[in-house]
Amino acid sequence: MKNGLGARLLRQSRILIFGLVLAFAGTPHGAAAQTAQVSAEVGAEVRQVWKLLDYLAVDYPGAVTDGKIVSDAEFAEMKEFSNTALARLTGLPAREGQQDLIKQAQALQSAIIALGSPADIARIAHGVADGLLAVYPVPLAPSKTPDLARGQALYAEHCAGCHGLQGRGDGEAGKGLEPAPIAFTDHERARARSLFSLYEVTTQGLADTPMIGFQERISEEDRWSVAYFISTFSAGNDVRAQGEKLWAEDTTLRAHLPNLESLTRILESDLAADVGSDKAYAVLSYLRGNPGAIVQDTAGGLALARAQLAESLKAYQTGDAKRAGTLALSSYLDGFEPLEPAVRGRDADLLARVESGMISYRSLINSHAPYDQVAAQAAVVNGLFNTAETVLLGAEDSLTTFLGAYTILVREGIEALLVVVAMLAFLGKVERHDVLPYVHGGWIGALAAGVVTWALAVYVVDISGANRELTEGFAALFAAVILLGVGIWMHQKSLAGRWQTYIKEKLSTALTKKSAWFLFTLAFVAVYREVFETILFYVALWTRGNGAAILGGFAAGAVTLVVLTIILMRTSRRLPIGQFFAWSSLLIGILAFVLAGKGFAALQEAGVVPAIVVDAPRIELLGVYPSMWPLLAQAAVLVVAVAGYFWNTRGTAADAQAS
Repeated sequence: MKNGLGARLLRQSRILIFGLVLAFAGTPHGAAAQTAQVSAEVGAEVRQVWKLLDYLAVDYPGAVTDGKIVSDAEFAEMKEFSNTALARLTGLPAREGQQDLIKQAQALQSAIIALGSPADIARIAHGVADGLLAVYPVPLAPSKTPDLARGQALYAEHCAGCHGLQGRGDGEAGKGLEPAPIAFTDHERARARSLFSLYEVTTQGLADTPMIGFQERISEEDRWSVAYFISTFSAGNDVRAQGEKLWAEDTTLRAHLPNLESLTRILESDLAADVGSDKAYAVLSYLRGNPGAIVQDTAGGLALARAQLAESLKAYQTGDAKRAGTLALSSYLDGFEPLEPAVRGRDADLLARVESGMISYRSLINSHAPYDQVAAQAAVVNGLFNTAETVLLGAEDSLTTFLGAYTILVREGIEALLVVVAMLAFLGKVERHDVLPYVHGGWIGALAAGVVTWALAVYVVDISGANRELTEGFAALFAAVILLGVGIWMHQKSLAGRWQTYIKEKLSTALTKKSAWFLFTLAFVAVYREVFETILFYVALWTRGNGAAILGGFAAGAVTLVVLTIILMRTSRRLPIGQFFAWSSLLIGILAFVLAGKGFAALQEAGVVPAIVVDAPRIELLGVYPSMWPLLAQAAVLVVAVAGYFWNTRGTAADAQAS
């Protein structure tokens, strides 16, 4: 405290860097259990190994059939590729799981030498490939929905010469090539090939073949578009029409294909094992030709939530608690959470019950409770999903939508407003108007960043549920830590009683330009966290229609916040400076308490912090949740605040006695 506000904020700012790096790094669901993504150099090597394994799985039938070698050249190539894959796996950086991959690759070698069946070779090769990406993660999906019209144009320009305009492998430039260009119309080959494999070959080419890579010629976005377009050659319009009907009617399919990444990675043969060959062929043919069809809506969201919950329970029954927990997170984050704004507007109590029910379910999984208890809780959650569906699919009420939009803005805005107003009032009290532009720049910059976030969320990337929670969680905790420090500092000064001396002698050093930039950071983070969440809620509301009611609710909420700002600023000016700091320190302490609870609750929902249910009330306004980690965080805030209070009081008494 004696080092000044700037030094304290400097130390605490490190938390922001750490938190935001994690939040925006694209952490997948179950982030705590996942392996960190690899470097670009290692990633390129991983992709090469994956491509070799995929090629083995797809092309082995051309070398061995019914336990006999049908092509010596192809068989020699299969052995060479398996040897190369093993050597490269061994040469990758050491990681947990690498030795298991090496053993599986050795088993693949042995199976090829023993003339194993194509089905066995494909199973082993794909198993090694999937394990490789789990141990050494690389980006597996396009960052935005592929443009198939663009893909078709690029295919005609760069690929049709060899593969033919219809993808039959009969292009003029391909005649006489060895091996011959692949016929993309061959459905049997397509069944064992993923969109990711098409993208990889388009990007890097294929060693020892005439196929070259287009990494330097075509952008990453365009290569994804080409890969998706190529995948359409193996099915006709009638099959795609059948797939469209199935996708609309059979909502359980969304559990297998919840997003672009799953569509990009999945093999038709693997999906067929779960849903049947005809259905897998039709649905994948439709989605690969219409990737934009994987969208989130009310019916689809709840169907996905139910399906992932069912898969989670099934995984737990088989003893795979880790996968059960990951699927439980997906059920909530990918299925239900995008529907939260609509549920909150119609039945806030129902929303609280769903959140508590999911936390209880995950808590039982984490504690390895008996299967019967886990199944009973899953049934409770399913019942809540059914209630939510009844609520959401009822007649759309303009008044409810208006109130939902109004409540969202006021509820999210008031927390940021209190932080910014406290800083502005403080700077006004001590007549440091030169620092005001930094605070204004912080909240204005946060609003601008919010607009960019909205554009990215809608037009560029799919912000996953886990990333939303991580961003909100780390930002809330960062703001809570800074607010707690500032609150204790302000309480100390409220007891000193010598404001004029302090202002003249200390303020010029306490509020340096560096400190002003930290105030900018605090204003930015406090506002951006609320803007981020508000934008995502409004995007979800907008998809349900009633645009006029949403805009009306937003306008009314904005007016309310403006009025509150005026009242708070005028009230703060009339308070004596000692009282102002005393009341401000109390308010800031309460905000730190609230944000600590909300921050850990968000990290808990993202799977970073385990869900451990306790017998406690749920008071969302104060960030109090019936879960151990948020309550422990708030208890820590209270301990630090009380300790700071007594330290300040004791220090003031000592100063008075010395005087």
